[in-house]
Amino acid sequence: MNLIEFHENLREHLLSVVDERSKNPDEEFPSEELVYAELVMDDINQAGISETPTVCHWVGNVGNAKLRISGFSVSDDETRIDLFLTHYIGSDQLQQLKDSEIKLAAKQTVNFALSCARGKLLPKLDPTSQVVELVELLQNRWGDLDQFRIFVITDGQTKSKRLKPQEIEGRLVQVEMMDIERLLRHSTGKPRDEIIVDFQSVLGRPLACVHVPDPELDYEYALAAIPGEIIRALYERYNTLLLEANVRSFLGARGRVNKGVAETLLKEPGNFMAFNNGLVIVCDEAELVRLDDGTSGISVITGLQIVNGGQTTSSIYFAKRDNKAIDLSRVMVPAKIVILKEGSETNREGLISSISKFANSQNAVKTSDLSANKPFHIQLEKLANETWCPDGVGRWFYERAAGSYQVLMLREGRTRAQKRQLTEMVPVRRKLTKNDVAKYHESWRKLPMQVALGGEKNFVAFMAAIDDNPSLIQDPLDANWYKRLIAKVILFKSIERMIKRKEAKSIFRQGYVNIAAYTVSVVADRLGKRVDLTKIWQRQSLSPEFEKLLWEWAVKVNDVFIRVGGGRQFSEVAKQRETWVHVSAVEFVITDENISELDVIDSSYR
Repeated sequence: MNLIEFHENLREHLLSVVDERSKNPDEEFPSEELVYAELVMDDINQAGISETPTVCHWVGNVGNAKLRISGFSVSDDETRIDLFLTHYIGSDQLQQLKDSEIKLAAKQTVNFALSCARGKLLPKLDPTSQVVELVELLQNRWGDLDQFRIFVITDGQTKSKRLKPQEIEGRLVQVEMMDIERLLRHSTGKPRDEIIVDFQSVLGRPLACVHVPDPELDYEYALAAIPGEIIRALYERYNTLLLEANVRSFLGARGRVNKGVAETLLKEPGNFMAFNNGLVIVCDEAELVRLDDGTSGISVITGLQIVNGGQTTSSIYFAKRDNKAIDLSRVMVPAKIVILKEGSETNREGLISSISKFANSQNAVKTSDLSANKPFHIQLEKLANETWCPDGVGRWFYERAAGSYQVLMLREGRTRAQKRQLTEMVPVRRKLTKNDVAKYHESWRKLPMQVALGGEKNFVAFMAAIDDNPSLIQDPLDANWYKRLIAKVILFKSIERMIKRKEAKSIFRQGYVNIAAYTVSVVADRLGKRVDLTKIWQRQSLSPEFEKLLWEWAVKVNDVFIRVGGGRQFSEVAKQRETWVHVSAVEFVITDENISELDVIDSSYR
């Protein structure tokens, strides 16, 4: 599929989603721009480029400065923030954009961040504004942030994909264009395709290596020593996109291993190669050249991904960031570079998972972290494809492989009528990712503080729990289990939808996902065996009486967050185990006994 065809298909898909949402009485009528921003932010998250974004569209002024924002996400260590804004064209024809247009748009988001940090914006806002959470975060945590990225989301095509980083008030600002071309790469290839290292440019020469070819294997490999400054610069530019998914959640910058890395970098940089196990890198292509002395070298490497050594990579970056006295010029990092050969995408990805699994075995990374091909996910995908909703028209979609929903829409929705039919059958609101399933399942398992850690960390904990306790999930899965899972999804989504309504803003001002997770946990704790999940599946919705009860309980959960939070962001409060203790101590009463979903005592409750 070429770029023009992709643009046409994506636009048709966008319009079908807008049409679907406009028919939903529970949603405000969405604009194309806002829906496009949400779809692309979800793509950025699924690609591993950024943590789960929070959508918050706002435009305004402070003095003569124009401010714009569309969403944000915060890194796990809370030292980097990603800000999103849209530059939406909405044309049936693919448009080319100049870098100057992107710079102008990004400037509005820089103005937004600085106005927040300086305390100029918060007094001007309505307390119920959806942007208040972000404004307070920037105002209160500005001193802790040393880097932020701005993603300009556009349906046009830009010449550059990244602008030259700038330093503003001591913080590195990176501007990236998430244009139609990058989205095409994500849907037809892999996000790691974007990671290209030209050693000839950054080193002034190819990277010397020992090349080990093998015609019998699906790969060949090279052994090399990579300068520490290159590793630091790569992490600064690409962050966790560098890392294979299973190691992204193991990057605690304060762990024992990482402190040891920092100490070696400071005191014995010349011995780093001897003391450190190094990296295992997988790449799609490597341009091998012959050096003047007859040995081998790598000129350019494409599709780079680190499958072992995430701790080392992040530690080098953070150590240098936190201590300017560290000199990386003497640091060399040992690396085994696995160069994949041509083959089917399934075989290539399976090989990467196997390499990652065994390379990480010494660090106790569980097999569950390499999860896409585990039986649980394969069975769940099969059930989602085969189990139709009670109306016999629609079904839910389980996205076992990131981006597969969009691939389905682009592959099978060749005409506008086909796209409309697909969107009616599996609308976006019924799409579930692996992280989504973990969120809904673990909320019902009364672990809202774990859910609050974020999609990736909660997912890893969920899969580890299945490994440690196989009886946690029935095996094999069947249609009844699947329907009960979807009922829990509907329960969670119903709570989240209610508290995000415009008329609810005077009560619920932030932390919607966290409030919903805690409320679901309360329901599981107090009513779990009484909730008729089968009835919820059959209706694909909740009764007004049940929704009224859930609203009342969510208000009580919100009150606890306000009371114990002490002005902190709800996202922080939700992670504390003590918060669940406080919520559990509240008296939650049933104000209406005529709730049809509470008609049964379910002996198979779990």
